[in-house]
Formats: sequence, C-alpha cells, structure tokens
Amino acid sequence: MNSKRGFTTTILHADRLTKPEHGALHKPIHTSVTYGYDDVQDLVDIFQNKKKGYAYSRQGNPTVSALENKVTLMEKGLSTIAFSTGMAAITATIMALIKRGDHIIASSYLFGNTRSVFQTFIDMGLDFTFVDATSVDNVRSELRESTKMIFVETIANPATQIVDLAAIGDLCQQKDIIYMVDNTMTSPYIFRPIDVKASLVINSLTKYIGGHGNALGGSVTDTGLFNWENFANIFEGFKKQVKPEVLGITQIRKKGLRDSGGTLAPEAAHSISVGSETLALRMERACTNAFSLATFFEGHPHIKKVYYPGLKSHPQHEIAHHLFLKYGALMSIELDNSIDCFEFLNKLKLVVKSSNLGDTRTLAIPVAHTIFNEIGPQKRAEMGISDSMIRLSIGIEDIDDLLHDFKSALGESKSPK
Repeated sequence: MNSKRGFTTTILHADRLTKPEHGALHKPIHTSVTYGYDDVQDLVDIFQNKKKGYAYSRQGNPTVSALENKVTLMEKGLSTIAFSTGMAAITATIMALIKRGDHIIASSYLFGNTRSVFQTFIDMGLDFTFVDATSVDNVRSELRESTKMIFVETIANPATQIVDLAAIGDLCQQKDIIYMVDNTMTSPYIFRPIDVKASLVINSLTKYIGGHGNALGGSVTDTGLFNWENFANIFEGFKKQVKPEVLGITQIRKKGLRDSGGTLAPEAAHSISVGSETLALRMERACTNAFSLATFFEGHPHIKKVYYPGLKSHPQHEIAHHLFLKYGALMSIELDNSIDCFEFLNKLKLVVKSSNLGDTRTLAIPVAHTIFNEIGPQKRAEMGISDSMIRLSIGIEDIDDLLHDFKSALGESKSPK
C-alpha cells in the first residue's frame, strides 16, 4: 500500500489489497477448520514452511491473516500473529522463545494478570527480575549474561507509570536483547514501539484496536529490528526452512500459537478487523475526553490524586509528551477520605461499573478490590495502588454528559458521620 497514505486510509483499504472474493470490501469470515489440496506436495510444502498457505486453522486462517496484516501495517512491522487474547499472545511468545536458565527483566508496574502468568513461569523455573523501569539505570543494573528479554508496557495499568522507553530500547540494541513492549494502553495510533527499537510488540486487540467490547483477541508483531539468526533458542529445523528475518515470528507461530492452542476464532477476527477501521477516530475523541476529565479531577477538592500522563504533574509527562501522539484514554483517581469508594461508584449513572478498557463506553472499577486483589496489600503498595483508587477507561460519550455524571456523584456523596 502507498506508504504516504494516512493511518485510517491505510487500515480502511487494507483488505482490498488481497482482492477478497466477489469484490467484497472486507475479508469474508472463513470458518473451515482444515484445508485440502489436489496435490499433496502443496500440503507438504505448507507444513515445511516452503510455501504460504493454510493446513489447519489452529495456526492460520484467511480471516485471521487479514487482521494480522492490518496490525502489521498499524505497527509498521514485519509480521504479526493473532491470538485468542492478549494474555495468550504474551504467554505463547515467552513459551516459544525462552528456556530454563534464561533471564527476563520486567517492569514492576505490570498489569496484574501479566504479573500473575510471569509468577507461574517463575514457579516453573524461569528467572525473572522486576524493576522500576521508569529509569533505564534500574534495568541496566540487573543485566546478566543470561538476560534474553526485557518486557515493559507503554503506560502502566492502573497507575499510569511510563517506563524509560527510548533508553531501554537503546540498551537492548547495544546488548542484543529482545525488547518486548506491550502497546495496549497506547495503541499503534498513539505510539509505535518500533520507534524506540522494540523487537516485539504486544497488543490486546480486545481493547482499543477492536474498541467495542464485543470480541476478545491479542497479537504479537515482529518489528524486524532483532537479529534472530544469532538468537540461541531458535529451533535448528526452522533455520533450514525460512529466511533469517522471519525466524522469530515462525518460532512463535509454530512453538507458541500452534503448541499452546491460543487460536483466534475467525468470527472474532472479523469483528476486531472492522472495529480497527475507526481506531484513530475513537482515540482522538476518547483522549480528548480523558484530558478534560483529568483536568477537572485535578482541581476537585474531593480528589486526592489523579494519575494521567497528560497532566504536567505526572512524573513522566515529558516522556509522554515527547513520544506519544496523545496521552491515552486511561486514568486513575484517588478519592479523599471523605468519599466512600463504593458509594461514589454506585452514584455514577452513565459510567459503567465494569472491568475491561478501550471500550467506546466509559468504564470504572475499584482497583484494589478487583483486578489487583490477588496480589495482596504489600504488592499493591509497591505499585502505588491505594484502597481508594478507581481506574477509569474513558470512552467517546459527549464530554458534557461525562462531566455531569462525575460532578453529580461527587456532589451527592456523603461525608462520614
């Protein structure tokens, strides 16, 4: 596709490049589980990575491939693999590339479920070190000869810490370490991790890319920047079958997607693909709403603290300002002691009390009691999560309606007797 075309134009017309059947504008939903060939050699060549094609839908499907192509275009990458969820993408990628004895450095501010699966890997014998990655010095100090990967998120969920993205990318390039960046909180419209030398990019397609809360999905994109030919854990058989630049993504598809079975269904892929067409439009509106709300909260007497990268009071505001197109649509607030967290949430009429984020609707959830409940009070304190913290995923509603809802809930909340 013409590289000079804009973000939305590129995604809108991506399917047409492969000339879908009957002149359709979208790639149709292909539900076949398996694929047959008149010449068995064609089937053999597909199994041996000598020819592109489909054999069994656990590791490839035409509808899913169309979505993978869109994500690759969004991230300006080399190739993408889609999964049933973002967590499946993370789990399968590490399972495919990391071996016992290898060391991974990860941000200490990771999403709770990611931290949970990493703990499972630790229990199985993998070696992880969690650091405050807002400073590259903290990452550098934990490097070992066995360090194979550094894993970070662009904006932490829920306290919005932003790691030292560019400096860590430089470090990974110097040391020939895989730099894996979860781009879910920003989306490829706001930020492309390839710009900070990321090797692999994770997206929870459920969130902003799909955008409508109607389909689960995840992806990993190879940016093409990492030299897989020198990576010790690549399966020798793949080196005889594919070009060096696709060794990593081939191993993730074969040893990750195929072996773990975290396959994205074609129906979900189609929903996400259609939703992705309006990513830029939705993010523009949601980010504008989020900035307005953050400004309102910061000046409210009953809000003790606002966590939002767009505010100059945010510790990493300058990083966000330099790297991101917008400041995102996720924030958290801390209520002061005069406001009961549950009472406040129950008085919201428009905002939905719900998990998830990246929806068109604004969602709110009490963090300590739900998505970070399992890790316990000590870990929550280390991550800056208080009992009164509320995470807000801001949607595309009219801003006056959102402001009215929050003002009403704050004004009606009762002070303790």
